[in-house]
Amino acid sequence: MRTLTALINDEAGFIVSAELVLVATILVIGLVVGLSSIQHAIVAELNDVADAIGSINQGYSYGGFTAVKSNGAAAGIKARTFGSAFADTADDCDNDQCSISCDTPVVEAPKA
Repeated sequence: MRTLTALINDEAGFIVSAELVLVATILVIGLVVGLSSIQHAIVAELNDVADAIGSINQGYSYGGFTAVKSNGAAAGIKARTFGSAFADTADDCDNDQCSISCDTPVVEAPKA
């Protein structure tokens, strides 16, 4: 009986527990804020990478050629390739031209 009364009246660990709860709460709040800052920094850097990739000009052109036979009466075309060209234009979301955001909520219609 004496040990039960001593256990109930013992408050030696109460202050340590309250301090640990307070410290743990502050640490968790700090971690959330810190991870949020890291998230924003990473998103900003990935946006810079996307802008750099979006500003690369992918246009190209190359000319064709024709090789001609030069053996008298049988002269003619020996080989031919044709050239090609592509002009790069801006895509929809190159260099922050569009923003990614959520749509407004839509009320569901009853099922028919």
